[in-house]
Amino acid sequence: MQQNKNTPSIRFAGFTDAWEQREVGEWGDFYYGKSAPKWSVSDDAPTPCIRYGELYTKFGCKVDRVYSYTNIPPKRLVFSKGTEVLVPRVGEDPMDYNHCTWLSLKGVAIGEMISVYNTQQNPLFTAIMFNATLQEEFAKRVEGGSVTNLYYDKLKNITVSFPTLAEQSKIAAVFENIDTLITLHQRKYDQLVNIKKSMLEKMFPKNGKTVPEVRFAGFTDVWEQRKLGEITSSYSGGTPSAGNKEFYVGQIPFIRSGEIHSSSTELFINNRALDSSSAKLVKKGDILYALYGATSGEVSRAQLDGAINQAILAIIPTSGQDADFIVEWLRKEKQNITSTYLQGGQGNLSAQIVKELLISIARPEEQQKIGRVFRKINDLITLHQRKLERLKNIKKACLEKMFV
Repeated sequence: MQQNKNTPSIRFAGFTDAWEQREVGEWGDFYYGKSAPKWSVSDDAPTPCIRYGELYTKFGCKVDRVYSYTNIPPKRLVFSKGTEVLVPRVGEDPMDYNHCTWLSLKGVAIGEMISVYNTQQNPLFTAIMFNATLQEEFAKRVEGGSVTNLYYDKLKNITVSFPTLAEQSKIAAVFENIDTLITLHQRKYDQLVNIKKSMLEKMFPKNGKTVPEVRFAGFTDVWEQRKLGEITSSYSGGTPSAGNKEFYVGQIPFIRSGEIHSSSTELFINNRALDSSSAKLVKKGDILYALYGATSGEVSRAQLDGAINQAILAIIPTSGQDADFIVEWLRKEKQNITSTYLQGGQGNLSAQIVKELLISIARPEEQQKIGRVFRKINDLITLHQRKLERLKNIKKACLEKMFV
C-alpha cells in the first residue's frame, strides 16, 4: 500500500487520517515580546523573564524553569499564559533558527527579540514540528548580515501539516520523554566535568606550592619538580607516503592531531605506506599530545595501536611514572602552556617545548592513586557522553520519521 505523502512514515496504532495542511498564519497568530534588556536583569529583580539568547542556550522544546529576572515595570512587559510557542527573532546563522520552544509557565515576561506564536494546536508538538521541519524555510526568510532577523510576517505563509490533537499529544509525549532523558544525562555529564575540574585544581599543587590541597591518607612527602623530558621518552612521526591511494585503505589506524580530543580514527594506512614514510607506530595506552593546529595542547591516551604524523608527540612515561597522572597534569596546564607558547592561539608547539615543561610529581604510589581516580571519573564522563550521543541519534531518527 502506497504511503500518503501527507502522513509520516511512522505512526502510532489507530491513527490513519492524513495530516491537514494549512499556512502557519491560518493555524495561529503572532506578536512580539517586549523589552527585557540585559542591563535590567539581576538575581534580585522581581519579574521572571525569558530572553531570546536563552532559546539557543538554555532550553530544548519546552521552557519549564526560569533563569532570568528583570526589573522593568510589569506594565511595559508581555506575560505568558503557558500556551505560547516562542520563535527566536534574532540570530547569527540563518540555519540555526530552529530553536523554537513551548513556554509552559504562566506569568513569565517575554523579551522583545522573540516572536510569540499562539495556536489552538498542542504547543509542544508545534514547537517540535517547527524545529524538525522548518529549518530551511526559516533560513530562506532571514534578513540581515552578521546579525540577522526573522520577522514573523515572513513566517505566516509557510505551509505546515498538523494531525489530530490526540495524535499531536502522543507524538509530543515521545519527544518530551526523550528530551527529559537527554537533559538528565547532560546534567550528569556537566556535573562530572565540573567535579573533575575542581579535583584537578585540588589534587595537584598550585603554582609555587610543593604539595596539593587534597591528598590521600598516608602521603606527606613534598612533591618534586622535574622536566617532563626527564620522566618520559617521546617521539613524533611523519606524514605517510601518498603516492598510491591504495596505501590508505589498509589495517593500521592513522591518528591525526585533530582527533586527539575525540579518540576517533577515520584515516587508515597499511604497512607499505609505513615502510615508505616517517610515520611512527604507537601502542594502545601511549600518551598522545597534539603539537600543531586547532587542537594544540590537547592530550589523550591512544585507544588502539596505530600510527602518528609529525603533528603528534607520543609520550611514554619511564618506569614508575603513571601515564594517567601525567595526562591529567597536561590537561590541567593546557591553558598555561598554550598561552605561554602560542601567540594569540596561533603557531605550533614543539617536542622540545614539551620536554622542557616543569611538572610537579609525587611518589609513584601516590601518582597511581591519583591517576586511578581520574581514570574512573573519565570513564563515567565517557559513559554519559555516549548515552547522550545515542539519545540524540534516536531523537534525530524519530524527528525524520514522525513528521510530514
